[in-house]
Amino acid sequence: DVLGDTLRGTRGIMLDMYRQQDKLIEAMERLTPLMIEMGASDARSTATPLVLIPLHKGADGFMSDEQYKTFYWPTLRKLILGLVDEGLIPLLFAEGFYNTRLEIIRDLPKGKVVWRFDQTNMARAKEILGDRACIYGNVPAAILSTGTTDNVKAYCNQLIDVAGKGGGFILSPGATLDTAKLENVRAMIEFTKEYGIYR
Repeated sequence: DVLGDTLRGTRGIMLDMYRQQDKLIEAMERLTPLMIEMGASDARSTATPLVLIPLHKGADGFMSDEQYKTFYWPTLRKLILGLVDEGLIPLLFAEGFYNTRLEIIRDLPKGKVVWRFDQTNMARAKEILGDRACIYGNVPAAILSTGTTDNVKAYCNQLIDVAGKGGGFILSPGATLDTAKLENVRAMIEFTKEYGIYR
């Protein structure tokens, strides 16, 4: 994500995966310690243990599972573990769908990370990661923007039933709230306060 968003661009990073794999991997390996230090420094300056890591180029469909295992996960995992070693909590925002990545990302220490899912199947996320990490999300921006309060409540009800079993779940929007209807945001919050109690 860092290389693709800044130095190489999306097209460049995609071509690099085919044309100069070794250089790409070396660049990511060199960036990883810098990213750990940047995350730790930001956390110290804000006095919060959470370090947000937005993940967009790792989404399903952007690259194959084999490419994800080769180019994305090894250095992302090192970044996560480096932040955990600093006493921090990586908060990974998996933008888009992460359905094919769930088994791969399970390979982290128990209770050390939070995964925020945008459009990932939360039943599968709970099944695969529920005993390893806190998961949160994924009330769709579309429902919050164009749905009714009843649509929002029905979705939240189903989401709590599926992902809230046994704890370790935070209900929230899958993405940003910038186009959400105020009444739908209120409905999400109020319904969650009323129904989202661990039984």
